[in-house]
Amino acid sequence: MNLLNGKVALVTGASRGIGVAIAQRLAAEGAEVAVSARSVSADDSPLPGTIGETAARIAETGGTARAFPANLAVAEQRESLVAEVIAAFGRIDILVNNAAVTYFTPIVEFTAKRQALMFEVQVTAPMHLAQLVLPGMRERGQGWILNISSRAALHPEPPYGARAKRGGTVYGMCKAALERFTTGLAAEVFDDGVAVNSLAPNQVVPTPGTLFHKLTTTDDPDAEQPDVMAEAALALCTRPPQELTGRIAFSQDLLAELQR
Repeated sequence: MNLLNGKVALVTGASRGIGVAIAQRLAAEGAEVAVSARSVSADDSPLPGTIGETAARIAETGGTARAFPANLAVAEQRESLVAEVIAAFGRIDILVNNAAVTYFTPIVEFTAKRQALMFEVQVTAPMHLAQLVLPGMRERGQGWILNISSRAALHPEPPYGARAKRGGTVYGMCKAALERFTTGLAAEVFDDGVAVNSLAPNQVVPTPGTLFHKLTTTDDPDAEQPDVMAEAALALCTRPPQELTGRIAFSQDLLAELQR
């Protein structure tokens, strides 16, 4: 019996990388999956992947998925996204906030426009989407919200390596804020039967984005594969909400813990 039969999941940033892997894994367990991102055609991004391709890939393996284009930097599009998914599937049981816009630039060179965009997509959008899906989850007495984070949220400590110096401060600020939002919201909705968790990889995952920013390579022996994040995400989106919530989890550590 599939773990997610009858459930509907909305996965943002699902045109490539970790978002694709999570959407496929949830669909494989029976969820109807709404995949969302800005990339509808190959011309929409310098990086490969579109939500149409993700939905088609899920359908080819017997799953159910539909693509919903949305620019999460725009509040009205966030509202339309949730409304359209509910109109299409009737509900949203699982929200995976995976979308991200990232610039690696030292603080002295960082523009206010780029800072505002990063916080809008990676902090404000997850909060707004949570506000939009929570009424239905509360009414049903069950739901799962998963925020995809990063080890960049951890504080750099001396001696500082090259990665700490390369300009990831704003990215780390966004992820740290997202994690604090996670634990705070988990406390607020605990009595409603809604789980809220954060998940980050133990090691950098080779995705089109991380390869573009030269954070890893395709042959890095220490890199973590997307399916590890997907398996950990499945656990956080299926376990009873009161048993597994408010966690700032790392994928490999979580999977090892659950196997004990």
